Amino acid sequence: MRILILGDICGPSGMKAITLNLKDIVKKKKIDFTIANGENAAENGKGITKKNFIDLIDAGVDVITSGNHIWDQKEILEIIDKEKKIIRPANLFEGQPGNGYGIYEIKNKKIAVINLIGNVFMKKSQDLFSFTEKIMNRIKLKRDADFIIIDIHGEITSEKMALGHFLDGKVTTVVGTHTHVPTSDTRILKNGTAYQTDLGMCGDYDSVIGMNKENSIKKFKKDPTAESHYPANGLASISGVIIDANELTGLANNIDQIIIDGNLKQKI
Repeated sequence: MRILILGDICGPSGMKAITLNLKDIVKKKKIDFTIANGENAAENGKGITKKNFIDLIDAGVDVITSGNHIWDQKEILEIIDKEKKIIRPANLFEGQPGNGYGIYEIKNKKIAVINLIGNVFMKKSQDLFSFTEKIMNRIKLKRDADFIIIDIHGEITSEKMALGHFLDGKVTTVVGTHTHVPTSDTRILKNGTAYQTDLGMCGDYDSVIGMNKENSIKKFKKDPTAESHYPANGLASISGVIIDANELTGLANNIDQIIIDGNLKQKI
């Protein structure tokens, strides 16, 4: 099974890159299943709208994960309970709309996608590790799903890396999102789980983590003319990983980083 996982889609430039290029990437790379984090897809880079959701599914994304900006566009509340192809962090406090994971069928195989959010420097949520233990008792590799993909939306490297080691051998892949900067620690862990601390973003890197760089500098300088953050709109890089998953074990045979277009060094 060949799975493409894309980092945070950031603003109009990221949306444009995905809607114009994803189908070609899927065809050329022989992708079976595509996951993308869509929590920054809105025009202002915060949240995801109904139109963003429809456009991403039409472009070929099979499941959209999210993070701390999931509720920034209130219209998402109209669809998140009924649309199974978008999930929010599972360890948000109980009683919130939507689902934190889904199990999807492709080629007679079941792929579980679980969305989690970190605790450190993020909005308060249920304890990451104790919650993860509970959900892994509910969804076990090769019992309930042929493959298990974890998107851990978190700020700090150590928390995401610790989760990767904690789940090593229990899931197919643990990848991080949120920081908008792709890390270079792409690897298969000791017990067979593919890992990368952060996938980066699908957005314009001539920016400050996707936001207009001139305005961001003004913000840091406390310039009174600074505006609310808004996305940079240059040519986006598409950033993520491709996993080759073993259909017998459910673990990873290989993981490759992929970076296409924009001004990052290309990894195609």
